Amino acid sequence: MSVWVVLPTYEEAENLAPIVRAVRAALPDAHVLVVDDGSPDGTGAVADALAAEHAHVHVLHRRAKQGLGRAYAAGFAHALAQGARTLVQMDADGSHDPADLPRLLAADGDVVLGSRFVPGGGIEAWGPLRRFASRAGCAYARRVLRAPVRDLTGGYKVLTAEALRVIDPATIRSQGYAFQVEVTYRALRRGLHVREVPIVFRDRAHGRSKMTPRIALEAALRVPRLRADDEESEG
Repeated sequence: MSVWVVLPTYEEAENLAPIVRAVRAALPDAHVLVVDDGSPDGTGAVADALAAEHAHVHVLHRRAKQGLGRAYAAGFAHALAQGARTLVQMDADGSHDPADLPRLLAADGDVVLGSRFVPGGGIEAWGPLRRFASRAGCAYARRVLRAPVRDLTGGYKVLTAEALRVIDPATIRSQGYAFQVEVTYRALRRGLHVREVPIVFRDRAHGRSKMTPRIALEAALRVPRLRADDEESEG
């Protein structure tokens, strides 16, 4: 089965080589697709060097930063066109441990979520305020959307090609955390089997978080809109 790991990047020059090599060690036969949004720190050049070194590493260059959701949609479309049967989305900053990949891929589900908030999952190296904000954001989304998933904002996911075609990421307007919520919510609403597997999320060692107040606000506003859109379609 052809597995493609999609890594969206923006200013991850320090983190990219270690994460790609760790993915390759965990899944030697998998393809790794780096989707770089014109990073000014040379991330694209690092990606090209890795692709020259490894035949299973590929790079999709985009001219400018267009948002996480569009980067994933472009990466998924490219991988599917190359015959991917199973796709993985994960952060390129080292917060998602590639050693978890075999366990996530072995789980039964159309969409498998690496979950911080189920028994056995957790978060390392975050302060109390950041932990509270993350849990509160998930709880808010779960309550508004009535979703039976503990980690709606998580970005570590395994999806079958068939599930991606049903979810249709190219039509998702959300970016940032809202994109993560909408992918999982669409999977649930369209009757796909969504399963959570515990992971430990670790804070990045290098670089800066891409989380901004604007991204958080988008998520807060987008979540009730998702529910409203569903109610309108049902009515």
